[in-house]
Amino acid sequence: MTPDFDKRIIAPGGTIGIMGNGQLGRMAALSAAELGYRVHVFGPGADSPTEQVCHKATVADYTDFAALKEFGASVDVVTFEFENVPYDAVKLLSGMVPVRPGWQCLHISQNRLREKTFCNEHGIGTAPFAAVRSLADLEASVEKLGRPAVLKTTEMGYDGKGQVKITEDTNLASAWVDMGGNEAILEGFVDFERELSVIVARGIDGKMACFCPVENRHANHILDVTIAPAQIRQTLRTEAEKIAKTLAEKMEFIGLLAVELFVTRDGKLLVNEVAPRPHNSGHWTIDACVTSQFEQFIRAVCGLPLGDPANHSDAEMKNLLGDDIDAWQAILSDPDAKLHLYGKAEAKEGRKMGHVTWLRPTKTKR
Repeated sequence: MTPDFDKRIIAPGGTIGIMGNGQLGRMAALSAAELGYRVHVFGPGADSPTEQVCHKATVADYTDFAALKEFGASVDVVTFEFENVPYDAVKLLSGMVPVRPGWQCLHISQNRLREKTFCNEHGIGTAPFAAVRSLADLEASVEKLGRPAVLKTTEMGYDGKGQVKITEDTNLASAWVDMGGNEAILEGFVDFERELSVIVARGIDGKMACFCPVENRHANHILDVTIAPAQIRQTLRTEAEKIAKTLAEKMEFIGLLAVELFVTRDGKLLVNEVAPRPHNSGHWTIDACVTSQFEQFIRAVCGLPLGDPANHSDAEMKNLLGDDIDAWQAILSDPDAKLHLYGKAEAKEGRKMGHVTWLRPTKTKR
């Protein structure tokens, strides 16, 4: 691929291909339309949240190479709202159109072992960890890292799925069977004071812009509430943004990178996970920032100048999971609430159906 191909600017009027068709793609497509772009979405499942609001949808599996070729021929650039796309599909598309972020970024972020190793190689701390490929590995790793610990799949897990907590009472053989006996990662216990995330955009010219770090509070392993900005000291905020920018630069990233962090009891920052796409903890930016994460995402992948990520308001964002959506009338009766629904037909337990954001006068200097 030539440098000119990598640096191509996609002007308004072009077509953006989005891999994945969930709510992140939906909100990205809405922002793309405001900037004059068309969106062609690719993913399994008809009547998806993104399909409802975009120009064109291809409903197909990520391994359908014939459909992928037609998709690639119809768009000017490809990006992702869902990163767990098979490498072969990304490789095929990258030979046809600019793919942002590139496959190398996806390769790192798709696998927890590669992700944590990459962080450590660039001087960024994580929880202690070990690769686990057998019961013997698990027993040796638990002996080394101690209990409690968390055994996770290296790929595909999210919102608490694909993981088993290892406590003093856990039978390791049973835990290994529960994980399916595949490659896993054991992460040592982190005594954290709170969880943060920071989202950085990086353009084709290498320029970067960070949204302010936010505090995330979880319930049953799923993000419940995001508080923006996080009420942390300035030195910690600066360090969090530096970590995000370092990762984006070292990955030669083009697009939007979200970095989840632990703040330990002694005030250190450790990377938990990274996501090479818009992030649930950035939804508040739609209503509270000069440029939302979704507009910034579109700007970055199309090669446009980045917008101002400053927040004009402080905010609190709450996910609406499952039957929470039934409160839509009560939420709309609150004049301070900004309701966003994702168009999903069925409310299942733990399923993200929408979110609501409340704005507050900003207390943070910009």
